[in-house]
Amino acid sequence: MLEQPNAGRRKALKLLAGAPMLPLGFASTGLLAGCGGGDDSAVAPAPAPAPAPGPAATFTTAEFVPMSAPTLATPEAMATTTVGSSLKVSFSDGSSQTYKLAYQPFFVTGDTLPDGKGGTVVAGGYYDINNQPIIDTSVAGKERQFFSDAPDGSSLLTLANPTVPGVKGNTVFAVVQFEYTTRNQGNASMYGLLPSPIAVLTLDQDPATGKLTPVKYHNVDTSGVNGLWITCGASLSPWNTHLSSEEYETDLMDANAVTQLQGYSRNLYGDPARANAYNYGHLPEVTVHPDGTGTIKKHYCLGRISHELVQVMPDERTVLMGDDATNGGLFLFIADQARDLSAGTLYVAKWHQTSGTGPGSATLSWIRLGRATSAEIRALVDGGIRLADIMDVKTADPADASYTRIIYNGKPNWVKLVPGMEKAAAFLETHRYAALVGGSLGFTKMEGTTVNIKDKKAYSAMSRIESSMLAGNAANAGDIQVEGPYSGAVYELNLKGGQADKTGTAMASEWVPVDMAAVPALVSEDLGGGKMKQQDALGNFANPDKVATPDNLKFSEKLRTLFVGEDSNTHVNNFLWAYNVDTKVLSRVLSCPVGAESTGLHAVDEINGWTYVMSNFQHVGDWESPLHDKVKAQLDPLVRANYKDRFGAAVGYLTGDPTGVRLAKA
Repeated sequence: MLEQPNAGRRKALKLLAGAPMLPLGFASTGLLAGCGGGDDSAVAPAPAPAPAPGPAATFTTAEFVPMSAPTLATPEAMATTTVGSSLKVSFSDGSSQTYKLAYQPFFVTGDTLPDGKGGTVVAGGYYDINNQPIIDTSVAGKERQFFSDAPDGSSLLTLANPTVPGVKGNTVFAVVQFEYTTRNQGNASMYGLLPSPIAVLTLDQDPATGKLTPVKYHNVDTSGVNGLWITCGASLSPWNTHLSSEEYETDLMDANAVTQLQGYSRNLYGDPARANAYNYGHLPEVTVHPDGTGTIKKHYCLGRISHELVQVMPDERTVLMGDDATNGGLFLFIADQARDLSAGTLYVAKWHQTSGTGPGSATLSWIRLGRATSAEIRALVDGGIRLADIMDVKTADPADASYTRIIYNGKPNWVKLVPGMEKAAAFLETHRYAALVGGSLGFTKMEGTTVNIKDKKAYSAMSRIESSMLAGNAANAGDIQVEGPYSGAVYELNLKGGQADKTGTAMASEWVPVDMAAVPALVSEDLGGGKMKQQDALGNFANPDKVATPDNLKFSEKLRTLFVGEDSNTHVNNFLWAYNVDTKVLSRVLSCPVGAESTGLHAVDEINGWTYVMSNFQHVGDWESPLHDKVKAQLDPLVRANYKDRFGAAVGYLTGDPTGVRLAKA
């Protein structure tokens, strides 16, 4: 099924919604006609008692029936969100129901939606520190509010006693964050130059069909946390809050990165010198309120890293973190108290390689970086702490044995810690400090992270296996020495209790990763056997029938399915995949518009009986050469017509057609 041209595109939030209910069967009443001819006085026999009902049929398994990748034979399918898959749901009585799947957008960024106060608001619109719209003035006569073309992390949730007017069915809330906007109307890059918006969307859920319809859009005030920086993936916490992210923290030793921060500061504050780099790279948490508004706080104690997506374990204390960086690490946070991320202990993993073949494998041990509260780290930032107060960093060899050589962001640094500044280093210069104390800072683009609770396994997406992971590369820090493939893989991590850190101190968690190896079915296949070596007839550099550059990950406990969204520079169209961890079957379920990245995944087993998979996309028509050379001329006009001249992107969900998916048999 094709998404309508005017429907929202962009990291389209894909939700699997409820499927049509099966018709109710009616048992015979057993009533008999009266006997005795026409004798009205004859008494009919008493009705036979109805048989006692048997046990209700329950959900057993789900199976996705895959779709083919679109081709230039149907260019419209390549230029929009396309769904040709279905879902077969089986029940304990041997029956099954197959649902045709479709994509349902909430909006395309740049659309206007009701604000709940009688006015309207621009979806994905940007605001400064005073909550005033930030205006794109790059083309005279076309001034308008900036809006994002990169919706990303999303959460779907419900609250007790909602109070939003205008809802006719059930009230459901979605939190949606917007990572960046690619360019202004004058075609100049705007990446990282605007404070990321985050919104609460109130949805009216139709009890009969599961359809979700927006009735209110609320832009969350982020001024109290100094604005948000490049918000990427997200997850829903076990206590029903939205855990956001801030990736690509500013390196204060990099002049280009500092210039980017100054541009961000100019748009946020009107002052290029005001934004402090140490306020960004942390974990924001959004709480939704019954009136459809939201409030936000930022946790400074989970490390200042390239936060892509975090996963809180069932103990409600242990947090596994993706780190979308070159020379990134695998980080773990154990909170002091359940449901409270404002204080705890931070760890970094050590990779002990057991195989270097392909994506490789390893056992893991853990190095304690330190314990802190968010308040004490923010106090250091508010007090004006500088990089030089924490450590001395050289980018050329000082020929001084008191400095330690590390690899940071692909390049060598020589680092010497200021005495007594271990805590500041651990939580504000986390990448450098983790490398300094022996952590394995060699991963590249470690993105989505999710958990399979039943099997006690985590999954982590490595979008690309290159540079710092490859033996012999200048960015390689030594521990991780694998072969590839360039287009990445999804790793599986077994989780256990009874673990101790490097010093022998017990780690207070039953959910600590102890090893790491790629899932065979989720290892990409580069055409020609290497990076950008060979293209197929459409232009793909990686096998289009396998995952390439996996990014977003979310696991559905009830469906026993790992959903994988791509951010690929080796697939012409990016796909959303469903991998059944029991049957080991991989199914393509959705194709994003050409050049767009699949984002915003959130697998929701059931809300009021309906099942959803949220998904968005971003940067539609992001043409790369030579990847898109064979399709650009034909598809560019279609993409521009569908998505506001490439400035728009969709937020929505994957659902059943014509009604949503129910996992309970009627």
